[in-house]
Amino acid sequence: MGRRVLRNLLGRERETLATLEEEVIVVAHDLSPSDTVSMHREKVIGFATDMGTKTSHTAIMARALEIPAVVGLKNITREAQALDTLIVNGSHGSVIINPDRETLKKYRKDRESFKVFEHELVRLRDLPAQTLDGHKVVLAANIEIPDEVKYVKEHGGEGIGLYRTEFLHLGRSDLPSVDEQFEAYKEVAQKLAPHPVVIRTLDLGGDKFLSYLNLAPEMNPFLGLRAIRLCLADIPLFKDQLRAILKASTYGNLKIMYPMISGAEEVKEANQILEEVEEEFKKKGIPFNKDLEVGAMIEIPSAALTCESIAKEVDFFSIGTNDLIQYALAIDRVNENIAYLYQPLHPAVLSLLKRIIDGAHKAGIWVGICGEMAGEPLFTPLLLGLGLDELSMSPIVIPEVKKVIRSLTIKEAKELSRKALELSTAQEIEALLKDMVGKIIPEVDT
Repeated sequence: MGRRVLRNLLGRERETLATLEEEVIVVAHDLSPSDTVSMHREKVIGFATDMGTKTSHTAIMARALEIPAVVGLKNITREAQALDTLIVNGSHGSVIINPDRETLKKYRKDRESFKVFEHELVRLRDLPAQTLDGHKVVLAANIEIPDEVKYVKEHGGEGIGLYRTEFLHLGRSDLPSVDEQFEAYKEVAQKLAPHPVVIRTLDLGGDKFLSYLNLAPEMNPFLGLRAIRLCLADIPLFKDQLRAILKASTYGNLKIMYPMISGAEEVKEANQILEEVEEEFKKKGIPFNKDLEVGAMIEIPSAALTCESIAKEVDFFSIGTNDLIQYALAIDRVNENIAYLYQPLHPAVLSLLKRIIDGAHKAGIWVGICGEMAGEPLFTPLLLGLGLDELSMSPIVIPEVKKVIRSLTIKEAKELSRKALELSTAQEIEALLKDMVGKIIPEVDT
């Protein structure tokens, strides 16, 4: 607020990433989710920041928008100057400032080789995500905004496994209306029909704040009033979103998913509010899908440990590994100083995944994964072997994950997961996966 006042007093216009007129690489201390959403995709060809980690929302948005990015560099704003030439290597997490001619030549050659590999993957777009012995899984996509649907189709996604609806609320000074939300959901539902679209209810809080909600500052926002907790505390806000979803449900195959569920009681409370909105629609004669599937996002250890009771209240699970890993390992996933402790292959994490998957199948419901683990080709054989029915990821990585799936048998994947669950360290498990993936698909960067 202080900076805005000073800028206005000085008569300076605010620069935004939506008004760029030439191609640039953006260098910043940090970028908020709203900054990233407003990026001019054709003009921002890469970005690098001091802050952030691989699973921070800025990095997630970069992958969704297919923009090369490196975050958590600590001092890039001090090292890089305006008009410098930069090489942003998003695959290896490095940035080279003012490279010499030979280095430029090498990276241009690498870029062309990568484009050839991408072109080969395009041929897989319309083929099923099916193992060599006929086991099929669903490959869906995570999106933030309706414009990303085109990327889902381009890369062969079979629907949306996670629609992060909070981005409709960011970068503005008021709440979106029911009709505004409805139009966004309707657009995605229509464009992807008959494929499913899983709409996650608002996951505000954590590192996504809204000034107009007047929420009190919190010492630990990732553990505070966020996601389903916020919705259950602000029922009018929650009901408006549910109204928009129900109204759009007749235009495609929509599903609802509640985030940050800690136990069955929250699901029951949320379902009761959903039933109230459905009764409201029936009385007013507003059409909606009466067989709408409802799911729970399993991303808190307490939910993983009580998944059998939660499964009785929902039609499906989707595992949010970004937060599940954070909470299980007591690691702040947006703190680059301890990023090394964020270990998706930690034995404790794998034990929780197995428990959730087994619990869902025992209850007769399907289970997917929508965290960043789903989009790591190295992890694909392991997730397949654990028994997941759906993998949902950034659209750009769907072809690579599909290539891994189509290069092995489900028998091999199950044997791999069995061996992984017997190992005692993340490093041992990673070595096991690299050995397998390196043999079946040498082109995949492990």
